[in-house]
Amino acid sequence: MKRKREVSSDDLRPEYDFDYSKAVRGKYYRRLISEGANVVVLEPDVAKAFHDSQAVNDALRSLLKVAQSSRLRTRSSRTVRKRTAA
Repeated sequence: MKRKREVSSDDLRPEYDFDYSKAVRGKYYRRLISEGANVVVLEPDVAKAFHDSQAVNDALRSLLKVAQSSRLRTRSSRTVRKRTAA
């Protein structure tokens, strides 16, 4: 007895068919650059700590403030003495 060939049915709707031969690489690249869009990919464990991009920006801004204020405190107002060779 011969087996029947399985006919693969296309479950996608016609509007989801995409002709890749007509695709244009980097179509929106210049627009993204002119608008100043930056994309940063976070590691999964870091991404879990933030709900959205605003939370990431807030955390980075607060880190910058702390870094700037600590730099000001660590600078010494004393002059550096030159070592003399003995």
